Amino acid sequence: MTFAAIFAIVVGVGMIGLWTFLYLSKQIPELETEPLRIGFHIAAEIATAIALIIGGLGLLTDQTWGSSAILVALGMLLYTVIVSPGYYAQKRVWAFVGMFALLFVLALVSIFLVA
Repeated sequence: MTFAAIFAIVVGVGMIGLWTFLYLSKQIPELETEPLRIGFHIAAEIATAIALIIGGLGLLTDQTWGSSAILVALGMLLYTVIVSPGYYAQKRVWAFVGMFALLFVLALVSIFLVA
């Protein structure tokens, strides 16, 4: 279960870091072209990231709610890693598609370790 907790925390922090970097470096053109769609997308990703961090910390510190919280967060992550690669596949950025596939597998492994 330690793997699942650390995986969740690292991915959650990474998600927040990525969106912060993209925003600060003005690399989200959809903020101009599709502000509502991308706004909701970013909100869902940040909520997923926060849930992953909380769930991971709950599991690491043996909180009674830790297992439940991380399973919900990993479910949120599964949705994200299924939906998000479409953007990169459309642009033919296959490395990112592969990264999402790896995250999908690691999220499934984490779920099986916790459940």
